[in-house]
Amino acid sequence: MSRSARTIALAAVATVVAAIAIELTMGRVATCRCGYVKLWHGVVNSAENSQHITDWYTFSHVIHGIGFYGLLWLVARRASVGTRFLAAVLLEASWEVFENTPFVIDRYRTATIALDYYGDSIVNSVSDITAMMSGFFIARRLPVWASVVLVVTLEIFVVLMIRDNLTLNIVMLLYPLDAIRRWQSGS
Repeated sequence: MSRSARTIALAAVATVVAAIAIELTMGRVATCRCGYVKLWHGVVNSAENSQHITDWYTFSHVIHGIGFYGLLWLVARRASVGTRFLAAVLLEASWEVFENTPFVIDRYRTATIALDYYGDSIVNSVSDITAMMSGFFIARRLPVWASVVLVVTLEIFVVLMIRDNLTLNIVMLLYPLDAIRRWQSGS
């Protein structure tokens, strides 16, 4: 590993550690209050959602990574891939901190179907950042068309499985629609 790659890796780790420290000071729990940690938790409407290592929303964080890769390629093309990666980690870590503020948690609970959402555990936040990193490196390796196909496939798969996905999540956070909320709740 080159010196610059080590520097980027250390800066990425430091960013994740900073996000952990901030979330701890915000009162976020390290792991699920249920007393155990699962690799996968697939029940969206439960108090354990976003408390374990992975869940249905992990796919949206992979998509974040693909999106950040594309966006940073467009706006910072001259920056090294390592610098763009570090910027993506900073963006995702910032989102994880913001997502766990009372403002966003309350918004999720009032505007979306996430009635039992109480924020992420630290384990889940770190996993979400790691999923974004995976998406970033997937996008780096795949041709653009394959990245687009992957994003569309993940969005369709998740919406079919849980009636939610990244697109609907963004819509419902920014401009909640009763028709979507009714459809998501199965009405």
